[in-house]
Amino acid sequence: MAVLQIAFAGLGRMGLPACANLVSAGYQVIATDKRPRCRESAIACGAAWRDTPAQAATAADVLITMLPGPAEVHAAMLGAGGALEGLAPGATWIDMTSNSPAAARPIRERAIERGAEVLEAPAGGGVQAAREGRLQLFVGGEAGTVEGHRALLEVLGAPERIVHVGGHGAGYTAKLLVNLLWFGQAVATAEALLLGQRAGIDLPVLKQAVADSSAATAFTRHDVGALFHGDYLASFELDRICEELQTVTELARDYRVPFELSDLVHRIYRRALARYGPVAGELLAVALLEEEAGQKLRPGTVND
Repeated sequence: MAVLQIAFAGLGRMGLPACANLVSAGYQVIATDKRPRCRESAIACGAAWRDTPAQAATAADVLITMLPGPAEVHAAMLGAGGALEGLAPGATWIDMTSNSPAAARPIRERAIERGAEVLEAPAGGGVQAAREGRLQLFVGGEAGTVEGHRALLEVLGAPERIVHVGGHGAGYTAKLLVNLLWFGQAVATAEALLLGQRAGIDLPVLKQAVADSSAATAFTRHDVGALFHGDYLASFELDRICEELQTVTELARDYRVPFELSDLVHRIYRRALARYGPVAGELLAVALLEEEAGQKLRPGTVND
């Protein structure tokens, strides 16, 4: 598909650099965000600006939404001035939000009824990957639509990290499961490190022993170091984390899949939310465990 004009809704931490990369790749991008202050950033990166998603979507070949969660997608698509008002038949909506499959379904159905094609491509990898155009994309939708938009997707994600995981809903589900596993690893790893530290094992030695063992994960190799420096990864808010964990827990309940361990991870993150509020910090559940243990995961510290 020849894409000339892109409407881009959502200029947050990852949305703004993604928008800028599309401009740099030669696309005509019309940006929008419910926060008027984002206008200056959009224009600075070379995009045009419209006040509403409907205005941005008019005449766009592709509409991309990259928003915090399901409620924001619903508002941007179906609310007052929503993009669905302006989306033309034959255009494509690509939702890059970490969305709920159930929440996205009725919006997708209405877009398809209007003659639009739809893909989901929730993104992982963080802000730096967004800047570098090396996001991991979990793509759901029809194979032909995916291939027709692959060149555009490869502006935003590393080609080897763009995975077509299945039909509509599969991309959202895969992203939720990846996030669930990461949060679960954070909790389990923190508990193991706290116990090892209390037992007198030097933290860097324990970290290396785990990283070289059959228990090694990307989390133990790359993210534990942040904890050792007191960095709780302030790139995602606790209320959003809990929203995602709630969605995947409900999905397991709907499919009647045993989910006790994952439900416990959800409860720990909800306790962290109650303790710290809706602040950014993907590892604040670990801060809660440190607080409850009365010790910090910092090399060189001595804990009784």
